[in-house]
Amino acid sequence: MTRKTVRIAMNGVTGRMGYRQHLVRSILALREQGGLDLGDGTVLWPEPILVGRREHALKALAERHGLEHIATDVDAVLADGSVDIYFDAQVTSAREEAIKKAIAAGKHVYTEKPTATGLDGALELARLANAAGVKHGVVQDKLFLPGLLKLKRLIDGGFFGRILSVRGEFGYWVFEGDWQEAQRPSWNYRSEDGGGIVVDMFPHWEYVLHELFGRVKSVQALTATHIPQRWDENGKPYDATADDAAYGVFELEGGAIAQINSSWAVRVNRDELVEFQVDGTEGSAVAGLRNCRVQHRSATPKPVWNPDIPATEVFRDQWQEVPDNGEFDNGFKAQWELFLKHVYAGAPYHWDLLAGARGVQLAELGLKSSAEGRRLDVPEVAL
Repeated sequence: MTRKTVRIAMNGVTGRMGYRQHLVRSILALREQGGLDLGDGTVLWPEPILVGRREHALKALAERHGLEHIATDVDAVLADGSVDIYFDAQVTSAREEAIKKAIAAGKHVYTEKPTATGLDGALELARLANAAGVKHGVVQDKLFLPGLLKLKRLIDGGFFGRILSVRGEFGYWVFEGDWQEAQRPSWNYRSEDGGGIVVDMFPHWEYVLHELFGRVKSVQALTATHIPQRWDENGKPYDATADDAAYGVFELEGGAIAQINSSWAVRVNRDELVEFQVDGTEGSAVAGLRNCRVQHRSATPKPVWNPDIPATEVFRDQWQEVPDNGEFDNGFKAQWELFLKHVYAGAPYHWDLLAGARGVQLAELGLKSSAEGRRLDVPEVAL
């Protein structure tokens, strides 16, 4: 076996997702398993360079995990010819310019979403990357969740018949930060810093709907800032200028209708933090992060509406659990593996910057729909 070292500049690993999911659960996990076997006698050995503005935080991470390379000068890292891939998990407002620099330096690009603050910028990144001939990918992690993989298995097997509707519930209570520490950084609640649940979650809903059920043809959304004041990491109050909840209706190619509620101001009364119910002519399913339950047409009961007597059946007990029928790796790691195989073995990969631009477009139109109080068409994006 030949070991090939791949140097990856990882910008934003001091943040929650960049650190936990991308560095620890993906890149370091690949190193723990001995690298990534390409199947041709080559094993890729990822060598992360931790990039960010806070040198002391980078040093602490490097010492914790026995890593050698940190950098606070992004330009110097991109000028280093030994660096193969640039990864970005920064705040959204800083991402677009950094990716442009990485493309200009000839680096392959893998990035969190949203890829830019607006559709024009997102499309420009895709054009620049294609013109430069670099490989590019956008994180679309929810497609690799066990619950959604099981859901896709059902779709591919024709379980649903004609799919009629999709209903999604996502969210949890994010503490305001005064009497209990908030679970999310304060910039998420300031629109001037690129915050807002539409910008954060609509790109996810775009690729989930697009990949599993059909392209989004129209959107009608209503946003809200339910909690107008929060407290930041230093305990100081600030005005929340970004939306913390969004209620969206999406018309899909093929005729299905999707409704998805997203909120950081909701208390959880469901089995998982996100759940999708899919109803079809032949059966229904409820899929979460890990689990998926089904009810086939032949096993569907016939409830009768009668408000004068208590319910005589436990509806949840009438559903059947979908078995794993396989092992599921961490979704972020699974997509990292696919992207690395795309770059170094020519494996197919379609979750690129153009796919990322579709997510930015849906978020942009969702905000516009709410501001104007009307349903908007979602045109197909093209370079």
